[in-house]
Amino acid sequence: MRSRALPVVWTAVLALLCGLLLSAPSAAEPRIQAAAPAAAPAPAPPREAMLRNATAGLFLHWGMFTRPIHKDCRAWEKAVTDGGWSADYWVDEAKKIKASYITLATFHSRLGYARPWPSAVPGSCATERDILGELITAARAEGIKVILYMTDDPQWHDEQGFESLDSQAYSAYKGKDVDLTTRPGFGEYSYDLFFEVMAKYPKLSGFWIDNDNAYWEEHGLYEQIRQQRPDMTLSNNNEDTPIMDMVSHEQKTGMTPPYDQPSAIWTPMPRLTESCFKVPDTGSWWYDGQDRPVSTGLNVGRYVANAGTSVKSLMNLTAMVNGKLPPQQQKFTDFMRSYLPPIWKSLSGVEGGGYLYGGMQPGAWNDGAYGYLTVARKDPGRQYVHVTTRPKTAGEVTLRDNGYRVQRVTDLRTGERMRFDLRDGSLTIKGISRWDAYDTVFAVDTDREREGIYPARSVKATATSAKEGYPATALTDGDFTRYWDSDAQVPVSVTLDLGRVKKAAFLGLNQHEWSPTYNRETFGRAEDSARIKDYKVSLSRDGSNWGAPVRASVLESARGTRFIDLGSRATRYIKLEIESTWSKETVPRFYRQLQIDEIHVGYGHPRARSHH
Repeated sequence: MRSRALPVVWTAVLALLCGLLLSAPSAAEPRIQAAAPAAAPAPAPPREAMLRNATAGLFLHWGMFTRPIHKDCRAWEKAVTDGGWSADYWVDEAKKIKASYITLATFHSRLGYARPWPSAVPGSCATERDILGELITAARAEGIKVILYMTDDPQWHDEQGFESLDSQAYSAYKGKDVDLTTRPGFGEYSYDLFFEVMAKYPKLSGFWIDNDNAYWEEHGLYEQIRQQRPDMTLSNNNEDTPIMDMVSHEQKTGMTPPYDQPSAIWTPMPRLTESCFKVPDTGSWWYDGQDRPVSTGLNVGRYVANAGTSVKSLMNLTAMVNGKLPPQQQKFTDFMRSYLPPIWKSLSGVEGGGYLYGGMQPGAWNDGAYGYLTVARKDPGRQYVHVTTRPKTAGEVTLRDNGYRVQRVTDLRTGERMRFDLRDGSLTIKGISRWDAYDTVFAVDTDREREGIYPARSVKATATSAKEGYPATALTDGDFTRYWDSDAQVPVSVTLDLGRVKKAAFLGLNQHEWSPTYNRETFGRAEDSARIKDYKVSLSRDGSNWGAPVRASVLESARGTRFIDLGSRATRYIKLEIESTWSKETVPRFYRQLQIDEIHVGYGHPRARSHH
């Protein structure tokens, strides 16, 4: 394993009528806009259905060098069997964390390149017992899929002071000299293993690949997998390879709050995305002989944060040689078994809210509160507010409503109807006295259609710069899969044309989620936020006379919909001038690389109301 008097009366009436005519859309311009984008993402291949419907997976690093280290394959296998290893145990643990799949990382560079299946291809440890086959069968009985980890890397072949790879045996098998300790030689060896596994295990669901090997690419490995086993998924670690079904992001740390792993993820929706992380606080990805502590709040927060951003949680637990989990990890999975069911509908069958799937605004809320939105796939009018960090003193949370009229708010765990206010563009859930230690969840029923937002494509967008193939028209086309790219030009400006003089109250921006939210160094490369920093907004009725900016400020570097409030203004043209981005010149991959999915223009908010 390598981030918002009679003449006087008539004068007043005429002014009011003029104001109403100015602020209200015409009959040809509906008052509502669908929460879903005008153009939905292309359908995913059937093989991806399981992963797209999943909330979590169980990651297991386990092999010859799981402590205590075994130097001999037969000795390790005997210890596994004598210790009582059972596929059913692993499946039960997966069920506790509501995992839809198990990714088994045994053929791992630092775990002895152990293969838990009988193999006809010599070269590294292979068991006589069909451990992989037993796991596939047991998992399948419970509706859980199994994915096999494959490494590309021979560099750790002698890390333990003895040789893990048998070049001589493999050379004899191939009838030529092959050095498994080199990348080409190991690439050829592991290439053969892909085909052996595909033929041997028709119910294996996919491969989880730890980066690439040139030999695989030169010999069309992935294309052949697609041809021979179109049912199998391919996941790649730490890089986004187009042929892969899913890109996995490894262990993100250093965020505020610390559980907000998505803030460090650089893959935008609707790409199938996974976050893999170690459940123990410290230590390796595999069992190192210690019962490492587990922070329940951190891991529950990660689980919720990922669900709130349409990212899958691949949770790494460090199984011992006998397959059992160390006591503190066992305690955590036992906790999750009872913790998840009462709120499961808010984490399963949902998409992250505040992005292309609709929903209110996630992130930092009032009084230190922080949280996420999830939106039910089958009922987009049902949203869930997840308060993962409660406010410091207030008994309420306030978040931007993003144009949604709220009908009712209910505490998901207790069923209690909650009081709420909906005014000035924000939802406030009031009178909260029961706070969960990790995730207080409210079911929010809304109208499916958003109010107070001009429809997609009714607003025309132009820009002073655009990269070829990424035009400014993409900013207001309602399609989050198309975006505008400034072609590395900052300062840059975007002009929005409402078609005639109308009311404008705010802008809602969804920037392309391809960068972390802050500067960081990860896996030897620098990353930074490519989001808008300093900006100003000017208005014009004729497109020529602009006057002084009506707003000049700094936009926070954060994921999800961001808002720029303009007040209640009469204008036809809105010019957003982006003067700088958050990225530093020392990080050229992100410096001035501005990309925005969508900008919507709001003219009002859902009506104010209170409910009990």
